[in-house]
Amino acid sequence: MFAEVNSLGVWALDGFAVRVEADISGGLPQFCIVGLPDNAVKESLERVRSALKNLGFTYPVSRITVNLAPANVRKTGPVYDLPILLALLAASGQLPALPADCAFLGELSLDGAVRGVSGVLPMALAARSAGIKRLFVPKENAAEAAVVEELTVYPVADAAQAVRHLRGEAAIEPAAPAPFLPFSGDAVPDFSDVRGQPEARRAMEIAAAGGHNILLIGPPGTGKSMLAKRLPGILPPLRREEAIETSKIYSVAGLLRAGGGLVGTRPFRAPHHSVSATALSGGGSTPRPGEVSLAHNGVLFLDELPEFSRDALEILRQPLEDGAVTVSRVAGSASFPCEVMLVAAMNPCPCGYYGHPTRQCTCTQYAIDRYLQKVSGPLLDRIDLHVEVMPVGYDEISGEEKGEDSASIRARVVAAREVQNARYKGTGISCNARLTSAALRRVCPLSAQANTLLRRAFTDMGLSARAYDRLLKVSRTIADLDGSERIEASHISEAIQYRSLDRKYWYSR
Repeated sequence: MFAEVNSLGVWALDGFAVRVEADISGGLPQFCIVGLPDNAVKESLERVRSALKNLGFTYPVSRITVNLAPANVRKTGPVYDLPILLALLAASGQLPALPADCAFLGELSLDGAVRGVSGVLPMALAARSAGIKRLFVPKENAAEAAVVEELTVYPVADAAQAVRHLRGEAAIEPAAPAPFLPFSGDAVPDFSDVRGQPEARRAMEIAAAGGHNILLIGPPGTGKSMLAKRLPGILPPLRREEAIETSKIYSVAGLLRAGGGLVGTRPFRAPHHSVSATALSGGGSTPRPGEVSLAHNGVLFLDELPEFSRDALEILRQPLEDGAVTVSRVAGSASFPCEVMLVAAMNPCPCGYYGHPTRQCTCTQYAIDRYLQKVSGPLLDRIDLHVEVMPVGYDEISGEEKGEDSASIRARVVAAREVQNARYKGTGISCNARLTSAALRRVCPLSAQANTLLRRAFTDMGLSARAYDRLLKVSRTIADLDGSERIEASHISEAIQYRSLDRKYWYSR
């Protein structure tokens, strides 16, 4: 006898429809799975066999062939356990033919319980596109699948529950969509804890308002990491579209909270400097998202920047420019979005005290140069804001007066982002940092004084075309914070200050 069941698979961030076909025929008992399965799929025969017996169903003692169509696409993971079991029950007459508008996915334990799997959100989106109306998923994945509109999601605790539902004996209650509650930033450490550092605080506000990359350089203990960790608290809340994009990445990576819906917070990823280039950008035989993609729509914080391997740093150049990283393997290519704010922190030399006002640097000039050259010019060129973070005086640390809190800064950032959202509506541009060259000329009108100042800076500082564009983008953000549609000389002047630090440390010798 023959039966077929709808299921789904996932490649990179995209789901696709899979038909699980089961045929039971005469001959010596044998269980064969075809359709380009990986080892995890091949092992499902043992899980399915044990689950059938432990749930009290009859295991067909015949020649069993299971085909996963389309056969030219590789199937990975234990997601097909449940649909294979149901297909066998239908093929052996223990279950009626399954409806064409239903799809099933889930891993089985040996006693028939259904365990959660990764990648459910992109598979649910693919199910809707394929015309599936009802989706049966593991109970712990139901909340993320229920996010998809026009799709009824049934949480399945064990295979017997799914069988009773399909026989009409006991209906499963559909999962209710979890409300989308974007994170407000109140639970993140507050900027009011940062004493002093007015220039660095201002730079962080500009970076948040325009989505710009920023480099913090200064001696140890000046608050570089402290500033970076408070950045998420001043970023605008995630929009629903952004939350879905981020949640797809976390779903595929298996990082979504069990029983939770969409990611409600902007990611903050801070990989250790020992991270490999592949772990940072993504990859593997079956492409998986790396740290730069896990930080999509959020912050990628690289502390002690020169301690990262040269390969890891250089692999960031293209993703930072394009907002996406493409991983090519023999099995195919996969593209992962990575529109991130890069926040990097570093010391000015190996001992950390080069340029310190009171402590003597113990490094040789050769050691300083060698340390700084670990960060290449092309990577520096992709960082919009270069900020020097100097030691804070005793009076500022010991004083009672606190700095401005995150809520006040966030209000200005959100207002600037709303201006940008209205300006770029329908263009696919999310913020000033993502402006294309064509749009840049259109949305950055300069006053005569601003144009003269920018021309002088371009010539005197020897800026590249990329640095020129980034200088304009930062100026656009400063003008937005100032409530000005036109970029004035004061906006250009402030932006230039954030492009001059590399001349002091990298290009002064």
